[in-house]
Amino acid sequence: MNLPLNKIKIEKSVALILATGLMLFTFGCEPPSTVTTGNTANTNTAPVNSAPVNATNSSAPPPPKETAMRLPVTLPVLDAMFSDEAFAGELKSNLQLTDDQIAQLKKVSRDAVSNLSEDSKDENAGSTRAATQRADKQIKEVLGDEKASKFADLVNNRWSGGQEEANNMTGNGSNKSSQPNAVPTDTRIVVNAPEYRMDIFKEGKLVKSYKIGIGYPEFPLPSGMRKADTIIFNPTWTPPDEAWVKGNIQAGKKVEAGDKLNPLGPIKIPIGLPSLIHGGKSPAKLGGFASHGCVGLTNQQVQDFSLELAKLSGMALTTEDIKNYEKQKTETKNVKLDKPVPVELRYETIVVEDGKLKIFRDVYERGTNTEENLQKVLQAYGVSMDSLTAPEREKIMTGLKQMAMDATGNAVESNANTNSGMNSNSNANSSKSNTKNANSQDSNVTRTIKGKKEISFDIAALKGKGYPAAVGMKQ
Repeated sequence: MNLPLNKIKIEKSVALILATGLMLFTFGCEPPSTVTTGNTANTNTAPVNSAPVNATNSSAPPPPKETAMRLPVTLPVLDAMFSDEAFAGELKSNLQLTDDQIAQLKKVSRDAVSNLSEDSKDENAGSTRAATQRADKQIKEVLGDEKASKFADLVNNRWSGGQEEANNMTGNGSNKSSQPNAVPTDTRIVVNAPEYRMDIFKEGKLVKSYKIGIGYPEFPLPSGMRKADTIIFNPTWTPPDEAWVKGNIQAGKKVEAGDKLNPLGPIKIPIGLPSLIHGGKSPAKLGGFASHGCVGLTNQQVQDFSLELAKLSGMALTTEDIKNYEKQKTETKNVKLDKPVPVELRYETIVVEDGKLKIFRDVYERGTNTEENLQKVLQAYGVSMDSLTAPEREKIMTGLKQMAMDATGNAVESNANTNSGMNSNSNANSSKSNTKNANSQDSNVTRTIKGKKEISFDIAALKGKGYPAAVGMKQ
């Protein structure tokens, strides 16, 4: 699913480069895909502005039960889910969908992937919200409103990592909190997509940070609690049998580990359908869009991260071990961690960090950069907008408006249903441009961000408060 486009050398046009990326979307970031170790086969959400523990370093009480916010599920994401045969079985047993309905869902999902093109002239293409609305519309046409709503619940639970697993991930039930940008008190990986940052916490202490690449708006990185329990060295990749498989690769022909055409790099770490943490990215891809739904790192970063991950699990993995695996490029090796490490995927666009207020672009258009959310974040640290000076308030509100934009510079409206994928009211407050694009049959993958990605404010009342600053940022 995930593809560093700059590393794939295809003899055709840019559109063919994208096509290769879409093949990876289906097969590269899919945990169900099979890899081999020698001759042995091995099968491989946190709500917006929320986090696992309270905003200080003290222990947090168990959070109140709450309904999980729905994630924006696009047709390409759905296409990736269908690559797991068990998914169709769940739809039959849990929703009583017919074979014909499942076949239709597979077709519209695959068509959406095949139709993606960088040649699109629609300036409003490349929108998470528009892609979600397009999915809503087509799924309802296949299933009807009632079953589409149940389908949404099932897909959302699956994509967020599974509610039951999330509730038990840390072993103490305290993986979520109503407090924004909270600091974990346990050991876990924290990824905040709008900040393009991944952190390693050990027993509540931030020990290392990484600058990352995230999924394109059409292939958004999900939110929720996941886990990492395996490091896969020298992963292989098999392109699917599709008409757009051309150039230097062939459908069904395995691309060996270490091959320049293999987009996964030397290491991939499954973190639950349909995402991975993996290498293969160039440094230029960090701090922006770089994947089809995964956390992207450079080869050097992913090797360093693997060492840290192994340590967190209590496993002895050395630099020499990694070098030895790298020398045996034709052998895929699955290394099971001694114990799973929780991975929390966040989407927080308003963050108090090391005494500063930071506001990030709403690149996935979840409608999070609102005055209401801003007030909640500040109140978590004992600060109100009324306590600030008039110039401070004015600057912050101006910055909030500037960051309430998608990647292409279009304003993102606040919408209670922004994350309600396949909700019957999901189009209610959408912008005119996104509504137009929701009816489009193809879309332009957004690869760059126009304008600033973040704005930072020094506020005296926040001094010494907030989420910690990055430590030893690896990029």
